[in-house]
Amino acid sequence: MAQPGTRPKATRCGPQQDGQCRDSLDHSRVTTRRHVLLTLLLLVNIDAADWPRWRGPANNGHAPAATPVLSSLPAEPRVRWQVPAGPGLASPVVANGVVLAFDNQDGRETLRALDAQSGGQRWRAAIDEPFSDSQGPTGPRCTPLIDGDRAYAVSCRGELQCRALKDGGLLWRVNYVTNFGATFIGEKGNTPGAARHGNNGSPLVDGDHLIACSGGPNGAGVVCLDKFTGATVWKSLNDMAGYAPPVVAELAGRRQVIVFSADGVVGLDRRDGRELWRVPVKTAFARHVATPVVVGDLVITGSHQSGLLGLRVAPEGSGFRATTVWTNQEAAPNFSSPIAVGDFVYLLGPSKNVICVEAATGTIKWSESGLFTTSADKAFGGFLVVGANILTLTDTGELILFAANPAAYRELGRTQVAGVNWCNPAFADGILYLRDGLKRDGSWRAVVLGE
Repeated sequence: MAQPGTRPKATRCGPQQDGQCRDSLDHSRVTTRRHVLLTLLLLVNIDAADWPRWRGPANNGHAPAATPVLSSLPAEPRVRWQVPAGPGLASPVVANGVVLAFDNQDGRETLRALDAQSGGQRWRAAIDEPFSDSQGPTGPRCTPLIDGDRAYAVSCRGELQCRALKDGGLLWRVNYVTNFGATFIGEKGNTPGAARHGNNGSPLVDGDHLIACSGGPNGAGVVCLDKFTGATVWKSLNDMAGYAPPVVAELAGRRQVIVFSADGVVGLDRRDGRELWRVPVKTAFARHVATPVVVGDLVITGSHQSGLLGLRVAPEGSGFRATTVWTNQEAAPNFSSPIAVGDFVYLLGPSKNVICVEAATGTIKWSESGLFTTSADKAFGGFLVVGANILTLTDTGELILFAANPAAYRELGRTQVAGVNWCNPAFADGILYLRDGLKRDGSWRAVVLGE
């Protein structure tokens, strides 16, 4: 929640001002109170229905408590609407009656605001020129986010823009390359992480700040920006960016930003960005994709080469220490992110099997094969938690519902909702918002799962 206090002057910036302010307006005490009230109202709205950012309102893949409980899936789910989608890998988000669809339109990475009820386009805004490589579609790969009356999007090449949710007007912009010195090379040589295949890790809004893995040198590997103005609050690390987004969590009594960079897993002090701990992780091309999950004092993430890692964070003297307490190669994540329910983690394993892992020990409790038909090196599943059950959308567009039960795999239903898919769905108010297709002839669609 945003903390009351003196706000910096609001800005509405032009495309050449790179995060600097123009048309400054005096933020009086009344305006400050309005921001606080708006934040409270937005939290209520999020609790009711919205899925406004990567992996949901809390960035952990859990649907809000008010979401309709799913105990089964319809055999033939009703498609409320669908609209054509251009190439891309960005997932949809929905809040305040708006679905953000980020894809390639007319040769530009383009953010579109669609009406959540009808799919009708409210506005569109070109963000950047597209990026192309041998691994994916020529389109954006970073999921946008909605925060109150603002929308944020990052292009493959590192153009970060904040736009008004109501009409798409540009409020401010920064660029990871020009503002923070990040390197973007493309698919050449041994280039690691986001510098190779483009920015995939969505920024994170926390209170009045937006935190992004910019990948810049000279202490600008991670940046914390004022979400209203784009002004830099703090910068940290020299790490190049991986593909995973940052996560904010309470660990060992300290609120921390957890980053899976091209160099490893790092914990930063949320207040000032100071590095608190680090666990190096080295893999070929720094293919670090899995969003970290936090279970108690454990950070759980990993890659196809490092295996799934359990990292315990604890106070040590005046600082902190992170220790790798377990490693499990048989549960190594590739492109998909794990999800935590209670003391257990569920994920897609290296043999395209769905796995339940005990967080404390890394022990596999069960493994279920046969749910994914794509080759193991390309298999993808988008996992989300709805009540006591888990939904996963496979890379062939099949939706599977199973119980979040560490004792055994128990399937509750499955149904076909799309074709080829490598994007996480959004689930809000009984509607599953997803993208069908990656490169051509795809669509954004809203599928009714619960009335």
